[in-house]
Amino acid sequence: MVRVLGRVTSINVRKVLWALDVIGEGYEREDWGLPLRDPNVPEFLALNPNGQVPVLIEDDGFSLWESNAILLYLARTRGALLPADDHAAGKALQWLSWQASELTAQWGYAVFALLRKAEGFDDPARIAESLARWTAKMDILEAELAKGRPFIAGEALSVADIVLGLCCHRWFMTPFERKSLPAVEDYYRRLRATAPGAQWMPQDYG
Repeated sequence: MVRVLGRVTSINVRKVLWALDVIGEGYEREDWGLPLRDPNVPEFLALNPNGQVPVLIEDDGFSLWESNAILLYLARTRGALLPADDHAAGKALQWLSWQASELTAQWGYAVFALLRKAEGFDDPARIAESLARWTAKMDILEAELAKGRPFIAGEALSVADIVLGLCCHRWFMTPFERKSLPAVEDYYRRLRATAPGAQWMPQDYG
């Protein structure tokens, strides 16, 4: 049974837990990450020198950090969540990379200001700028989903849908007057209609 180190309020930890649930693999999870348990201690830093969650630990002691790398590792070693067709697999990897490099970089200030109510994130101009950049990226996702495929890479759920689903969850959980994106809304509803989607995209945290 694998171990997952990380708190469930972390979006990156939930990526891994969602994937494991879809695969049907049992796991043990340990709370790490502030405010629950400081990862900046030798025990944790020996596993991830960045002091970030999640960390996946296999039965044989192999450990891995970086959530998207963990997803791809699970897909490769468990034979799940990545299409067999090369073109569809390429699309899944494309959107997985886009989520990490383009989408999440835009919401930072707005999420800290509006969702987390963090001290020091109160500049209206910077909030508006963050929301505008975030909305522009969500427009790209809307256009892709409007093409009508059940999932981002084709007919089956992939690792890309897990990360994009959680990003949509953050979009809908952040309190602001958001633009209507019908295809995104439909995609999000369908993902949340699954048992893992409902579990890892709850109403009590984004």
